[in-house]
Amino acid sequence: MAPDVYRMLQEHLDELPGGYPATESGVEIQILKKLFTPEQAELTLCTSLIPERANVIAYRAGISDEEAVEKLDQMVQEGLILGLYPPGKEPTYMSAQYVIGIWEYNVNELDQELVDLMSQYHEHLFDMESWKASPQLRTIPVSKSLDASHAVMPH
Repeated sequence: MAPDVYRMLQEHLDELPGGYPATESGVEIQILKKLFTPEQAELTLCTSLIPERANVIAYRAGISDEEAVEKLDQMVQEGLILGLYPPGKEPTYMSAQYVIGIWEYNVNELDQELVDLMSQYHEHLFDMESWKASPQLRTIPVSKSLDASHAVMPH
């Protein structure tokens, strides 16, 4: 039996700093099925938190560069991944965390079914035992001293 692409996507999202833990009820899978087509789920598995050009993701996915650009741009528009479009440079694409990310990107597209599913999942997602121990953003030490002097400035 082939692996379930939605379970693989749930595990992929759970590996990101914000997490996306599994539940006994499987409501997290229902949410993913509501947001992603199986094809989009498979392509998302080929992305990471490091922004990459479409040809890199296309190679991983086994599709043409042109097909990857088309599909990735559509997924950015649907709020499923993040796309970076710097002026004069080739776009890059990366995984989006569920929270803060996919959920917020889709807030203007909510329907009652998705709201109900998220309400069911909310309790588990933010349960302190299942919430990721590491913060989504971290301070990286650079071994430099900071000037701790204070100044009073005119207003």
